[in-house]
Amino acid sequence: EDVPTRQLLSQKYADSRACLIKDDAVLTSPVAPGDPRHPAACGTGGTAAPTTYEGENTTHLTVADKWGNVVAYTLTIEQTGGSGITVPGRGFLLNNELTDFSFAPANPAVHDPNLPGPGKRPRSSISPTIVLDGHGKPVVALGSPGGATIITTVLQTLTGFLDRGLPLVDAIAAPRASQRNAAQSELEPALFDDTSPTGLRARLEAIGHSFKLNPEIGAATGVQRLADGKWLAAAETVRRGGGSAQVVRPAP
Repeated sequence: EDVPTRQLLSQKYADSRACLIKDDAVLTSPVAPGDPRHPAACGTGGTAAPTTYEGENTTHLTVADKWGNVVAYTLTIEQTGGSGITVPGRGFLLNNELTDFSFAPANPAVHDPNLPGPGKRPRSSISPTIVLDGHGKPVVALGSPGGATIITTVLQTLTGFLDRGLPLVDAIAAPRASQRNAAQSELEPALFDDTSPTGLRARLEAIGHSFKLNPEIGAATGVQRLADGKWLAAAETVRRGGGSAQVVRPAP
């Protein structure tokens, strides 16, 4: 289906969603979606459909060359072995991404654009991202595997790097949470450490938030263009045994 990009990015639609967020109250998930074509008054909307399962069988890489070309590439074969078919003479597996379609509406009362159809791609959470400056030059590029947690991983890393001014490797290494319109928010163990009655977690639970442990959320990699035109590569320091961040030079 056509994506209403202009309406999704409009300030009117952003305001209609931002007004739902309160400092002292918790929304009951799943929250009904908004309609970017016709933004509703704050707190009104349709019926929410439950979120279906999405696997975690994904790889991400981010690269840049000496000419300033940047690629953020997330690929997935959906599950171990993909579709079980290898391309003859090429040696790579085909995915079975058809499983990302909804083969029946999650809620019969809610229109589901993710049903299979000609010329359609299934819903996916893969979020390879390149951030450009005002002159169209790349600032940072990153992405992550992690199934449905990919979007929150990329968002939190960007927030840490762009808004909080963390070095890219620290933004990637920072403990993560993931809330995907579910009854509970997932937290990594480092965010569970604060068990004091006056700690952040306790204060959030006091107003209705609910949490569960996720041992590991995402496994991001990224590159940053430095002021002198050089590139910095960064990856996980601990998750999945640590990632790979390096400069590859041609042999002399």
